[in-house]
Amino acid sequence: MQKWYHILHKNTGLSPYVWVVFYILPFYFIFRSSSTYEIVIGIVMILVFFICYVLSFLSKGWLIYFWTSLQIIISIAMTVLFGYVYFSLFLAFFIGNIQNKIGFITLYTIHLISTVVTINMGFVAKNSSFINQLPFVLVSLIAVILLPVTTYNWNKREKLQGELEHANKRISELVKLEERQRIARDLHDTLGQKLSLIGLKTDLASKLITKNPTQAQTELQEIRQTARIALKEVREMVTQMRGTRLEDEMFRITQILKAAEIDFVLEGNPNLTNTSLMTENVLSMCLKEAVTNVVKHSSATCCSISIEPSRTDLIVQVKDNGIGMIEETVCTKGNGLRGMKERLEFVNGSMEIISSENGTTIVIRVPNVFKQPEKEAGA
Repeated sequence: MQKWYHILHKNTGLSPYVWVVFYILPFYFIFRSSSTYEIVIGIVMILVFFICYVLSFLSKGWLIYFWTSLQIIISIAMTVLFGYVYFSLFLAFFIGNIQNKIGFITLYTIHLISTVVTINMGFVAKNSSFINQLPFVLVSLIAVILLPVTTYNWNKREKLQGELEHANKRISELVKLEERQRIARDLHDTLGQKLSLIGLKTDLASKLITKNPTQAQTELQEIRQTARIALKEVREMVTQMRGTRLEDEMFRITQILKAAEIDFVLEGNPNLTNTSLMTENVLSMCLKEAVTNVVKHSSATCCSISIEPSRTDLIVQVKDNGIGMIEETVCTKGNGLRGMKERLEFVNGSMEIISSENGTTIVIRVPNVFKQPEKEAGA
């Protein structure tokens, strides 16, 4: 359990000082009594109630239910003797903060029944205190019914929200770790082998430079060629890490289709200024794969790409007038289509393939989650 004064402020939105009004109110009821004996008993019950109330927030385990039970007894006594029913509001608020479901249901039921019974007893006995404050008694009864459930659900929702934030943070850390491992693998595969080869050929060339200058020259040329290939692969890898904008990818698609003598039609604006770079990068890779399939397999003479942003989704369609794909081919196509689906699943997207003898249409759908503006991000 949290500290009682923190919970009061957090869950009710009221400063603890405002609750002082509720602490003072019961004294008004007991001082109206004509008997000194009753006044003393009332003061003792009020002090004991608030001591138990604080202890119930600070305690753990079965002590929580012990202190709460004492509060329920005092609340019943204050209602019967002095017509003060508002201790039930304190109890209703506290019971809503109990996290154990069984404990919450048990105390909620006991408190509700005891409050209803004592209020009915007051009306049956024609207690003038109840009749004079009838609207407030009814409001208190409604609060006893609704406040615990509302507070319990609110705390449960906050707990789930905290767990969700923790899970998202963990996922973010795992994504970063996986990205580091991927970069390490790519660097090892790209540079490790070629740098080892360059080292071996350099040693060989140094040995041959006096014995066989011609062979040494050949080895140096191969070293130069290997270094160029390694540099090219590193540049490609860095480009992939930076991500590709859809607008830039569309320029390359235009060049590819032009070289393949396929007419190209673009509908919509590829400049997605409000879409996150990760989503745009995934779309670019999927479009690149889709257009490559059109060029290699479709025998099409025309290809069109439409971009349709909406309030909730971003829909991109790639359509050609080629020979289409049979159903088995759609389901069992190689790594290209499977890779597209896996990339889209990473950003909660989906892909649908519609194929007929008049051509193939690939419908790509991703959530239109806008990136955070730079001004807000820096705030």
